[in-house]
Amino acid sequence: MEAELSGQNPSTQPPGSPERPGTAEPPGSAEPPGDDHRPHRKGAKVADIRRYGQPPGLKDRRNEEHWAGRLYMRDLSPYFAWISLRLGFSPNQLTYLMMLSGVLAGVAVSLPADPLWTALAGAFLIQVYLLLDCVDGEVARYLRQTSVAGVFLDRIGHYLSEVSLLAGLGFMAQGGWENGGWVELGLLAALGAALIKAETDNVVVARAKSGLPADPTGGDRALRPRSTGIALARQAASMLRFHRIIGAVELSLLILAAAVIDRLTGADDPVAVRVLMVAVAAVAVVQTLLHLVSILASRRLK
Repeated sequence: MEAELSGQNPSTQPPGSPERPGTAEPPGSAEPPGDDHRPHRKGAKVADIRRYGQPPGLKDRRNEEHWAGRLYMRDLSPYFAWISLRLGFSPNQLTYLMMLSGVLAGVAVSLPADPLWTALAGAFLIQVYLLLDCVDGEVARYLRQTSVAGVFLDRIGHYLSEVSLLAGLGFMAQGGWENGGWVELGLLAALGAALIKAETDNVVVARAKSGLPADPTGGDRALRPRSTGIALARQAASMLRFHRIIGAVELSLLILAAAVIDRLTGADDPVAVRVLMVAVAAVAVVQTLLHLVSILASRRLK
């Protein structure tokens, strides 16, 4: 699940760190025999999925678990994980569906149709995306089919969903499928969102290429900038959480709210949607720079 925290991994932990919610196995891998007597996938119950698919403390992982997961989605996901197990879905297949729903959310928002209905469709598809992001990991843990490939696909899914939704918002602000400044602003915001994730992921790449472990020694202390001023600025930004508006879940709800405002005001142009587009683009650009400075000023590259 995504938890967009300034200066930390904007989705879940990078490869090599604790198990990710969207972890899945390579298609076609066999279910290994177990020694904990968990039922076969066809005989699993919801309680079994909660026991084996949701490890203790899952909802308490503040840096990894999205607030929506803690609030309601982790209560719903075991029922859908149970259905997925019964239907024979593999974890990776569920991850592919997650990726598809995230991309379709951006496409829906961009459609040259009634903005209120396209915003509703986008918000619904992002909820499906969020649900599948929980379910694929729960199924993977239940079947003990977690893998590096699953982590990789999960990360790509998060990239695609945010980029698609931000690009779709640009077309929505433009008023249709045509070129214009609003579309360009949406693409700029999408680029910023992708760069933020790339900055975080490349910390792991840089450490690996230097022969260092994925996680720096010192735990949370390594995340803190060495400069007191930068550390205070990072802490203030994290408390304000303004960066969350470029997250897929939050952004989909904000798009829906903006569409409702435009409908209530009866404006000819999508004023609220355009204000949101400007705010989102500004946050994406500023956060890209702040996140880069935060990483360079921390001990993560040491």
